[in-house]
Amino acid sequence: MDEPADIGRRVQRLRKGLGLTQRELATPSYTPAYVSTLESGKVRPSETALRFFAERLGTSLDELATGRPARLATELRLSLTDAQRELSAGAADEAAVRYRRVLTDAEHLGLGPERAEAHLGLGDCALETGELDDARRHFEAAEELLADRPLPRRARAIRGRAIAHLLAGELRYACYLLESTIDELSGSGLADPEAMVLLYAAVIGPYIDMGAHARAAHAAELALALAPRISDPALVAGMHRQVARTFLAEGRTADADASLAKAQTIYRQLRLRTDLAHCHWMRGYVHAQNGDLAAAEEELRTARDMLAAKRAALYAAQVEVELADVLRRRGRFDEAAELASVLLDLDEGHGAVHAGGAHRLLGLISEERGDAEAAEEHYVRALALLERSGARGDLADLCRLLGDLLRRGGRTEAALDVYRTGLGHRAAPGTTTLGPPPAAPFRRG
Repeated sequence: MDEPADIGRRVQRLRKGLGLTQRELATPSYTPAYVSTLESGKVRPSETALRFFAERLGTSLDELATGRPARLATELRLSLTDAQRELSAGAADEAAVRYRRVLTDAEHLGLGPERAEAHLGLGDCALETGELDDARRHFEAAEELLADRPLPRRARAIRGRAIAHLLAGELRYACYLLESTIDELSGSGLADPEAMVLLYAAVIGPYIDMGAHARAAHAAELALALAPRISDPALVAGMHRQVARTFLAEGRTADADASLAKAQTIYRQLRLRTDLAHCHWMRGYVHAQNGDLAAAEEELRTARDMLAAKRAALYAAQVEVELADVLRRRGRFDEAAELASVLLDLDEGHGAVHAGGAHRLLGLISEERGDAEAAEEHYVRALALLERSGARGDLADLCRLLGDLLRRGGRTEAALDVYRTGLGHRAAPGTTTLGPPPAAPFRRG
């Protein structure tokens, strides 16, 4: 609401434009003296008074209180809906253009909630196209605009920021953001079901990558318990997609496939093309775990092509890590090596976990070709990337591969050192702890 003087001038201008006296405007609920005091800016009107005068003056409560035509705010909200629809269809670039227009207009009109929504949308677009620094900045801007709102209202911004850190390979910091928000929501009595499911689903992936399988399973269990209270079908589908990862980690491939089938059905109904591509990706991984490599390759190629067509470069690259592994297991080493080699550039600030996976694959291929020196080099590079990102879930296996390679080459002491390192990255089920809050990752600029 504007200052009383601004509201008073607005009431006076509209009254005179209609040719009304102060008495005519005041009748029957108020006195001419009150209208005079209001127009002089000496009193802040209540919402009830503003609603009465807005009706008498032929305008809206919002326009009388703020000077903003109500239709403009409505048009911006419609534009936000259109932008979300474009993003859901995988047209991130087109959606970003629309979100930027909304942001400009909302800033001009001083509409805080619409500005926050535009920043959230731009953050989602940037995640889609792999521009992680931009994504983080937009989510931080949204969180700042929503600073005075209840924590559940800020959950989407915090989740987006955590996903940006996760995709950049900063797993531990992503977990910290999500965990601390979940704890605050749980302890404050503001445990909104949709906010909690959003955060629980988001934390499953980094938990698994860090080897914290017990925590991932617990988060999935809590999310599933809340699912009946969720009205947003896309959120329920996203939860099922993430829960499938915990089933896979436990070797329950049939349950994982059933969860993915539920998610796919919803995504098809809602025409959420990018999310549907992620389901193809996960189902490809399920087939690979079951040893059905032909079906795995088909699903992964479908996911990769869908994501690449929508310029979701970083996600497409992650699928290609899985696809290269399937090609290697099918004995198509040249294709696998060519695909994995393209992914090595990801370690320059983006996707360190997936670049580490590419180096691991190239190490395996080099071993299978008898080139022990190249295999060792790739394994060492993969270790450095995964240690930097905190992806403990893959480190023990990688240490085993490197240790076995060194032992076969007669370097027993070096192999023992690597095995010991691998054991240090293992944790007993249910005892994993993330330790104290990590420092925020350093950013240039």
